[in-house]
Amino acid sequence: MRSTLFHSSDALRPLCALIVVAALLAPAGALGSPKAVGALEQLSGAGGCLVDRSQPAHGCTSARALRGPAPILGSNAVAISPEGKNVYVASSQSNAIAVFKRNPHSGTLSQRSGAAGCISAGGVGGCATAVGLVRPNSVTVSGDGANVYATSVGSNAVTTFARNPSTGALTQAGDSSGCISNAALTGCTTGRALDGSDIVTVSPDGANVYVGAFVGNAVAVFARNGATGALTQPADDSGCLTNAPTGGCTTAIGIGSPEGMAVSADGNNVYVAAALSNDVAVLDRDPSTGALTQAGDGSGCISNAALTGCTTGTQLSGADAVAVSPDDADVYVTSLFSNSLTSFTRTAGTGDLAQQSGTSACAIYVFAVGCSLARAMSGTEGLAVSPDGANVYSAADESNAIVVFNRNTSTGAVIQKSGRMGCVTTSKAPDCRRARALSQVGSLAVSPDGKHVYAGAFGSDAVAVFKRVR
Repeated sequence: MRSTLFHSSDALRPLCALIVVAALLAPAGALGSPKAVGALEQLSGAGGCLVDRSQPAHGCTSARALRGPAPILGSNAVAISPEGKNVYVASSQSNAIAVFKRNPHSGTLSQRSGAAGCISAGGVGGCATAVGLVRPNSVTVSGDGANVYATSVGSNAVTTFARNPSTGALTQAGDSSGCISNAALTGCTTGRALDGSDIVTVSPDGANVYVGAFVGNAVAVFARNGATGALTQPADDSGCLTNAPTGGCTTAIGIGSPEGMAVSADGNNVYVAAALSNDVAVLDRDPSTGALTQAGDGSGCISNAALTGCTTGTQLSGADAVAVSPDDADVYVTSLFSNSLTSFTRTAGTGDLAQQSGTSACAIYVFAVGCSLARAMSGTEGLAVSPDGANVYSAADESNAIVVFNRNTSTGAVIQKSGRMGCVTTSKAPDCRRARALSQVGSLAVSPDGKHVYAGAFGSDAVAVFKRVR
């Protein structure tokens, strides 16, 4: 037997030699190599994108209720259910939330017919009927998978939907508990600090929902009923924070036009990216009540320019989206006007942020002292961190691109992948991979299993689907 094995291995030696030579000649970072981890490959054929049926499919799958996903006030317009079975998209021009079933193996999306496939204002397009859903721009799913919440800048409202765990279909309560609006609106309860409702997020413990109001320069605080998903706003000033002492809210600084929001995994902090005050606010959360407070010693916000009560940071002009790393060690912010991604180290226990030093402090589209250069990153908006913490992804609206960063899981520092693996775009860019349906891409979501990335593109009326190299 040993003799037989020996001669068999001799016969394989030429083949082995060819494999070794091929490996040596392969370009550095070729897909499949360790350097390619986190790179994006768009699914082939119609599975690689879904386009609203009002537009030519151009090789994509046709879908309903997908007009205008991820508008400029919509860096969190794509959300995935915790178990990965469904993808939800806020479509501002359809006045709807599109509902898709996700294949966990291939990553492809499919839409059910009728009301199970979407929910819209007035039930237009054969969707289920909702109120308070005019120009929705942000959507999120509760950690228990029972509810979906959406903000709508046209309704100045936050809407609550019950989610069918089997089909993913959404329904809204027939009474006013399914919608809270900034002013009197038929079918909705009246709330505070919801003018220009832009961003919505749920605390990890499921006890609270927080809404950022772009026009109102405010953050609204809601208690969530774990059994029904219904929201209630505290009647005292703990029910909201504003940058001016008005409307029965607590006063905060650094929340001028909130456009991004994230809660730390430990539930102790809420981070707010504020577009017009050009900063990121650090809010302390009381886990027992959900109330938010802000430190007054300068640690409560980091601003692009000197601002009383804030620490000064860099490249935060038009702060847009914010994300916390899975290990709770780092916070990342995209800024539209700076064309940048900024990186912050988070202190466990206090939640305080410190911007990283040197070129790790920021990645930017055009040269700036103290930042690393990034390609195809003009008009940065959406942001996502992979569940394994190995990559950060940024959506660049003006570049029609998704930018791919490697993340050092020890230090939190990020740097764009080299070569064509560093970005995918619909534009003609020799240093990026080509992709479809990414015109004015503004929102990103990574599946919980880390296998796929989904991108909402306003200009394409589409969702693009990518496999993530692992």
